[in-house]
Formats: sequence, C-alpha cells, structure tokens
Amino acid sequence: MKKEEFAEKYPGKLVKIPEGILAFVPDPLPPIIDFNDRELINLNSDATLAVGELKGLGRNLQNPYLLIGPLSYREAIDSSELEGTIATAEEVALLEASPSRKVEREEIAEVRNYVRSMQHGLKLLDQLPMSKRLIRELHKQLLQGVRGQERNPGEFRKHQNHIGQLGESPENARFVPPPVNSMGKCLDEFETYLNSERTYPPLVELAIIHYQFEAIHPFMDGNGRVGRLLMVLLLCHWKLLPQPLLYMSGFFGRHKEAYKDLLLGISQRSNWVEWVKFFLRGVVEQSHDSIQRSEKLLSLQGDYRELLQSARSSALTLKLVDSLFETPYLTMQRAASMLGVTNRTSQRHIQKLVETGILEEATGETRNRVYLARDILGVIEKQYNV
Repeated sequence: MKKEEFAEKYPGKLVKIPEGILAFVPDPLPPIIDFNDRELINLNSDATLAVGELKGLGRNLQNPYLLIGPLSYREAIDSSELEGTIATAEEVALLEASPSRKVEREEIAEVRNYVRSMQHGLKLLDQLPMSKRLIRELHKQLLQGVRGQERNPGEFRKHQNHIGQLGESPENARFVPPPVNSMGKCLDEFETYLNSERTYPPLVELAIIHYQFEAIHPFMDGNGRVGRLLMVLLLCHWKLLPQPLLYMSGFFGRHKEAYKDLLLGISQRSNWVEWVKFFLRGVVEQSHDSIQRSEKLLSLQGDYRELLQSARSSALTLKLVDSLFETPYLTMQRAASMLGVTNRTSQRHIQKLVETGILEEATGETRNRVYLARDILGVIEKQYNV
C-alpha cells in the first residue's frame, strides 16, 4: 500500500509497521453514509422486501430444516470457491456421510468444515452474545483438521498479515490490515458495535459490519469465510430471518473483482455508498436464488411423497425421504438410528428408495455404503438465473 493510493479523507489511519510498510487501521463504526441517495433508498426497500419474502417462506415451513441443509451446502461451496477451493455437493455429502473415508482432494474437508462451522455458530447463538468469543469458535471449527490448522484455529493473529496474490511480499500487498497492537482495540470496538443500537437499516448495517471485519482481518487464515458466516448468523440473531436462508457468497463470487475493489474503495476513498448499493443488489439476487431453490426442493419433496404413497410405502420410509432434505445422503447405520430399527430393517427401507430412483448407491462397495439423493444434489448444484 502507498500513501498516494488514499484520498484526502478515508475512514481510518495509516501506520508504519516494523516491516517498514504502511498498514491500515479502520475507524470505529458507524461511518457517515449519505442516505439522500435515491438509488440507495430504493435498493434498501427492494432488499428489505426480498428478505421479507424469504422470511415468510421460512415461517410457513412445517420443517424448516427442509431448506437449511441444502442451502448451507450451496453456501459452503460458494464461499470456499471464493478462496479458490472447488468442490461438488456430491463430494461434500460423501465426506459428511463417511468422515473416515479417504478423499482424493483434502480441500473437500474445508467445505465440509464450513457447513459444520455454520451449524456450530447457530447453536452458539442460544448460548453466547455476538462476540469475539463466538467469532473465535467459528474459526476454530472452520480450520479443524484442514489446511491452515497450524495457524492457531480459534485464536486471533499474533503476527502481521496482508492481502494480495499468493506468495506476494507485504511491500506489494493490495491491502495490509492493522498491526497486532492496534487490532485488539479494533476488535473491542467491533464487538461493542455488534451489540449496540443500530444506526442504519439492518441490511445496510450488515454491509458495513462485513467491511469492518474484512478490514480488521483478525486471523492468519479463514477471514473471508468467517466474515461470510458472521453475516448469516447476524441475519438470524437480528430476527431478519427465522432460519439461515440467505447467503451472499454466490453473489460475491459472480462479481469477485467488484467485491474486492469496492471493499478496498472504502478504505482508500470512503466509498461507502457504492459498496452498500452493491451489497443490497446482492441481497435481492441471493434472496431470489434461495426462493427458487426452495420452491424446487418443496416441489421435489411433494413428488417423492406422492410416489411413495402410491407405492404404499410405510411411514418410516417417508420419514427417511424427508430426512434427505436435511442431509442428502443415507447410510444403513444412520437410517437405523433415525428410525429406531435394526440395520437389516433400515436397509430394506433404503432399498425401497433405491428402487424408486430417489437414492443411488455412490461407493460401489459391499460394505459401508453411502446412498445419495442425486435430485436434491442437483438442486444444490444448479446455477439459477437471478
């Protein structure tokens, strides 16, 4: 970073660190945002309406977990792809179903960990306030047993980091977050703001909170993923959504360069309005994406139940089908545990789902078989026009 890259007014200060380069220390929130901008006002209304529609859908579900599982898979894939990790829903499902199974690509476990970190965070919302501790817990789960685990999972960094191309020196970095001796104060101010009265409409608050976390960059690895997880949790914590149904990673991935440039534009030029507009457009798009996926999943569930009822299947088989929308895989042991039956009986129910085309065995093995719901995985994988 160079001083001349920053405008006369920007929301922070540049400090020289021992490495002899400049680092950016963001001002505490809230910033001053011009809310007389007509486009910004309209976008906030559109985004609020879209989230309201998604909220209504979530409230009307008899089983909210019908959508939480598939949508969290989609988010895990999108968020990890932003960091350069490519995985399919099938690969993640196979690893979830059989954690001890050897995988060809270790990075698939990173995507699996994202799902687990989200689930862990949702449980913690009932036990902890929005806090530094909760953020550390997300990070600990995210890096458990995967690349980056040597970088102190669950602990804020004790060394300087920087954002730039892989292998690039700090001198040429695109952005250098605050040094450790300033970072602690930034995090304290951030935690205070998370628990204070909102200054702006909630979706605008979400946009500025996301920037602030990325600017502080408090971990040596995994900052982007933790920042995106935090958005999901805030939507639920603020009661904007009854379940985690809205995820922004897909939008950020489709507009990756704009996403990075706009975040940097805040630090360099206080370009808050353009970032918030971009973020709100993303909320609209991703709300519509979640609604489309939800409609497809609900339709698929109805088709499955009709197919099984016409085949005079038992209530236990129907229960297994519904469980596939929470996690799109089954094993004999998992089905037995879920239904409270023997392994032999559970295998009989699974075979019924194989015969009707709902499940397909994916391992080709005679033992420790994993059965996948490929239609559900297809809905997760599909790219919708939003």
